[in-house]
This record gives sequence, structure tokens and C-alpha cells, in this order.
Amino acid sequence: MRTDMLRALALIAVACLLPAGAWAAEEGGGAEAPAKPGADWQSWRAGNDVSDRASLQRGARNFTSYCLGCHSLKYERWSRLGEDLAVPGDLLQKDLMPPGDKSTDYILTSMPAKDAADWFGKTPPDLSLMERARGRDYLYQFLTTFYVDPTRQTGANNLRLPTTAMPDVLSELGGLKKAVFREVGKEQVFDHFEPLAAGRLSPAEYQAFVRDTVNFLDYVSEPTQTARRALGVWVVLFLLVFTWFAWLMKREYWKDVH
Repeated sequence: MRTDMLRALALIAVACLLPAGAWAAEEGGGAEAPAKPGADWQSWRAGNDVSDRASLQRGARNFTSYCLGCHSLKYERWSRLGEDLAVPGDLLQKDLMPPGDKSTDYILTSMPAKDAADWFGKTPPDLSLMERARGRDYLYQFLTTFYVDPTRQTGANNLRLPTTAMPDVLSELGGLKKAVFREVGKEQVFDHFEPLAAGRLSPAEYQAFVRDTVNFLDYVSEPTQTARRALGVWVVLFLLVFTWFAWLMKREYWKDVH
């Protein structure tokens, strides 16, 4: 009985000390989008890691370059971003912050909501909690499944969010592709993508670009999550030690009864 309890406590302690990436790899979280254009896009996983600060820095750069023009992060301040991502104040001001913004400002787009609604049919959503609402894999699939659709006002459509109002703003990086559908009964089912024009990045580079961007949005959704998880390990270890002492005390009190 005692040996089984010790073994169980040891296994729990080891599991708590494993890095998050170990669990992600076991669950397939680190899998990249398949290179085959006919692969099942719904199985694509972001495989991001919010403890990777370099990835978060690249993701912040990607967001300010391609997303901030339309989308805000109304719950995140520039100063908090710079502190968490270890971006020096001068580089934060020079490379990320729009002219005129102060470090104490929230990260807000300069696009007027009325103009955005007129141009796109709806106001682009704030992305502060988008990862919490949709999930990292949803965002990854959304950014990797745009395709050319001449019937749409923006000239683009999306497998993850059909009839999306968002244009394919990353097409210069990922290239243009056509979605080929096949008939299954009376329905049109996606079969594969056909490349139409290459982007500035290779498929692997574009996947890495999207992964960094999703990683940044994952961080923004809960900036304290890395610290929370690190603290959680110590809490669990404390509880394990406390349980061990409680068991020893129980054994001491009950030894005469047994």
C-alpha cells in the first residue's frame, strides 16, 4: 500500500514538472499544417508556445504590421506588451507603436469604426480575447485557408469562416490559391487547394509567420498565463508534500489501532 502511494505521488510530481511542450507534442499540438494541398485542413494545429518569447516578439511585429490597421487590443497596453516581451522602450516606440501613441495607451486601431463598417460591411472585431473565444487552432486555420473567390466583394473567401468580411491581407506573404470542391450528394465539399501565385514566403515560412501571430494573440488573451502555470507547479508540489506529511501523521495516530 505504501509503495503504491509513493509511486503514484512520484508520477504526479514528474507530470507536473514536465514542460508544456511535452504535453503538446504528445497530443499532436505541435503538428504543422500539412504541405499537401488536399490535406484535411480541419486537422491543422497551431502548435504555438506562449513561453517562447522570441516567437511572441515576432508575433507582435506581425500584428502591428498587418492587423493593427483594422483590429484593436483594447485590454492590452503598450507598456505591458513591452515589459512582458522584453522589448526596450526605444524599440517599442520606434518599431511597434504608431506615431503619437504613448506607452500608457491601450493598443487601439486608428481606423474609425464607421468607416470600417462602410468598407467591410461590419466593424472588425477587437482581438484581445479572440483566442479565448475561438481557440488557437481556429485562428491558425482561419489565417491559412483563405482562397480566391471572385464572387466576394473582397475577392477572397475562407474555409474556416465562409463569407468572411475580412480580405486576404496576408496574400502577399502566403500567395494566392484556388479552392477546388467536389460534389458529395447535393453538397460541395472542399477537396484541395491549387496555387495561383506565389507569395514572398515559402509555405513553411508562412506557416511559421501565422504560428507566431497566433502565439501573440494567445499571449494577449491572458498575459499572466505563463506566470500562472509556473506558480501552479509550486502549488501542486506543496500540496504533494503536505499530503505526504498528512499521511505520515495519520499513520502515527492510527498505528496502535492497527
